[in-house]
Amino acid sequence: MSDYGGGRPMARYIRHASAFCALLLAALLVNAARVQVVRSGVYDGNPANRRAAIARYGQPRGDILVGDEPVTGSVDTGEQLRYERGYKDGPLYAPVTGFASQSYGTTFLEHAGDGVLSGTDPMLSPLPLWSGVTRAPGRVGNVVTTLNRNAQQAAYQGLAGRKGAVAAIEPATGRILALVSSPSYDPGQLSGNGEAAASAWARLNHDPEKPMLNRAVRQTYPPGSTFKVVTAAAALDAGVVTDLDAQTDSPDPYRLPGTTTWLTNEGDSCEDASLRSAFEWSCNTVFAKLGVDVGAKDMAATATAFGFDDARLRIPFAVAPSTFDTHVDRAQLALSSIGQYNTRATPLQMAMVAAAVADGGQLRTPYLVERTSRPGGETLAGSGAHPLRQVMAPSTAVRLKELMTGVVQEGTGRRAAIPGALVGGKTGTAQHGVGNSGVPYAWFVSWAQGDDSPQPEVAVAVVVEDASANRGEISGGGDAAPIARGVMRAVLGR
Repeated sequence: MSDYGGGRPMARYIRHASAFCALLLAALLVNAARVQVVRSGVYDGNPANRRAAIARYGQPRGDILVGDEPVTGSVDTGEQLRYERGYKDGPLYAPVTGFASQSYGTTFLEHAGDGVLSGTDPMLSPLPLWSGVTRAPGRVGNVVTTLNRNAQQAAYQGLAGRKGAVAAIEPATGRILALVSSPSYDPGQLSGNGEAAASAWARLNHDPEKPMLNRAVRQTYPPGSTFKVVTAAAALDAGVVTDLDAQTDSPDPYRLPGTTTWLTNEGDSCEDASLRSAFEWSCNTVFAKLGVDVGAKDMAATATAFGFDDARLRIPFAVAPSTFDTHVDRAQLALSSIGQYNTRATPLQMAMVAAAVADGGQLRTPYLVERTSRPGGETLAGSGAHPLRQVMAPSTAVRLKELMTGVVQEGTGRRAAIPGALVGGKTGTAQHGVGNSGVPYAWFVSWAQGDDSPQPEVAVAVVVEDASANRGEISGGGDAAPIARGVMRAVLGR
């Protein structure tokens, strides 16, 4: 009996020890949860912790596709940060892809689509909560762009290394068909983390030609006479002009209101010219006076409807806002209405202007990503809904199409004509520099519709910074129009 009696204290000690062990285990689990969940951000953000970087570059990155073909890849270096980003035709697509660098981060689509491309997007995992706990690398996805490969190549080849940019849009959808900036660079030079990447980074950032500047969406220019499309739309919508062929009360030269400054024209026959003639031959005096007659309020409203002063535009990466100054006197309004003074626009914005005219006065928000997909091609997410707004009255858009067609058929934009297609355009020469001493920027905005198509298929904007035209020429027709023509032909399949 005494043996059994002595066992009771022993059993109590075992129970106490078991309870203590269970308490220690619970404490360990709580601490593990604290470290892995509550404090994970602190440890992940610690510069000394390389596990996140090792995991990030431990598998090939997803691809960015143009059509069905990837324009990116991954290179196995065999090092601790195993995979570096590779690019096919890097300079051609750099304004779209941006770069993905182990040292300098990501830009453009590489940044906007990083969750899918790196495999961290929860939508890629069937069990996102479990993946978050285990921190296992997820399967990467792909980003499919809206680009037209032939249009992209035509734009790049057309610029031929000259400073400038091209943006092309499908008017009926807002799909971006081409986005080119020149001069460009190879983003693959920045992919690694060694001396070569650091040297390339320093060289590119100190290059006076600014090859990493995305001129198509991040650089604004005075749009010059291409802005007359906006001014004409405002004048027609406001009823300031009702007849395209009626004479306007427009002196040549035109004295800017409240000043002793006279505005002149590059060509003749602008005095009291009709809107049709003034548009075809780009009469500054007529459009400066039209802007004043329309008034700052209505001019600003029309510019805003086209997309000016919108700092929220994403395609999906941010676009620099184009601007139309609303705090102006009448003289400044006159200059603003011919694309000078503080009026500034990205090439993408001016492609949006042409697209709105082409699509009956409707403007669809431009976008660059068609969809994201799983590794096998299954759609992960579509492009989503794209807002539509009525920029101008449909009747105004019809008359503007007529005006733009006249520019190509009879005016300054004849070099944009395409056999078998209806083409509308507007040339522009934007002065800049101290005392307007710089070589003018050459602009051309246009749209094209094949004879066998029910609607315009492409709208294009081209700007050439170092245009070769003489100061007396309307250089948009000489330098920029042939580039736009090449892009339009590529889209039309001509």
